[in-house]
Amino acid sequence: MVKKPVDAFTDSAFKGNPAAVCLLEEERDEEWMQAVAREFNISQTCFLTRITDTRSEGNELNSRFRLRWFTPVAEVNLCGHATLAAAHVIFTSGLVKTNLIEFLTLSGILTAKKVYKVGLEFSNGEEQEHFSIELDFPAVPIIECDSKEIPSISQTLKGASMINVMKTATTGDLIVELPSGKTVADLQPQFDEIQKCAGRGVIVTGLAPHGSGFDFFTRFFCPKLGVNEDPVCGSAHCALAIYWSQKLGKCDLLAYHASPRGGALDLHLDEQTQRVLIRGKAVTVMEGSLLA
Repeated sequence: MVKKPVDAFTDSAFKGNPAAVCLLEEERDEEWMQAVAREFNISQTCFLTRITDTRSEGNELNSRFRLRWFTPVAEVNLCGHATLAAAHVIFTSGLVKTNLIEFLTLSGILTAKKVYKVGLEFSNGEEQEHFSIELDFPAVPIIECDSKEIPSISQTLKGASMINVMKTATTGDLIVELPSGKTVADLQPQFDEIQKCAGRGVIVTGLAPHGSGFDFFTRFFCPKLGVNEDPVCGSAHCALAIYWSQKLGKCDLLAYHASPRGGALDLHLDEQTQRVLIRGKAVTVMEGSLLA
């Protein structure tokens, strides 16, 4: 098995969100995959297995893969940054000759598309392939919270003022709008209190500072899944795209995930199909083999 640590939603190493991408030659059992994720102990470890596809054309390598995601303590149904990392590894490793990949996942079929930048970039006098990756994900509905679900949220956020509190309809993540993106970036939450909150985790978000080039800032805290703070959470933006589209009156949004590592996401909400296109970059920082 080949393992490649990748930093997602960034074009610089040691920024964005790290994911371990494991390319499997054959299916492995869930207990083994969870043990590997626990060993790596980062926000997400994902496992890729190529799917034999009778539909694939003879002049193209098969571009369909089974994809699963694990935190150090549990498997999850959807993960944006590890999907971006997986697509980056596939595209840069020459495993496919197409610009579109299909992933079979617990959230159905997800696609990743290579999107080229207009113009050329050069390194050491040589032309370099420069592209972003666009993920096609399901939008996550947001719903009202019952007051009983958020009795300690003010204490959880150390008394930070709150503009609004909603939650995701799927995992019950609390979405807490704070007065500003700076408040989001400066927040130091109480992780033991987050453990007591209803739902999976807490997403804090706020309007981006004027002149930043972004529409909103976000952070995501999820100690229940062994991740105190997710450095950049792509799946959270499947709900945030709906939230901020409604507030700002537009479907194209630029988001900054304001964790200490930081990361940028280019979002498009398709209101008709209820899909979110998430565009970002990734960087491979290491490559190795797992011997166990």
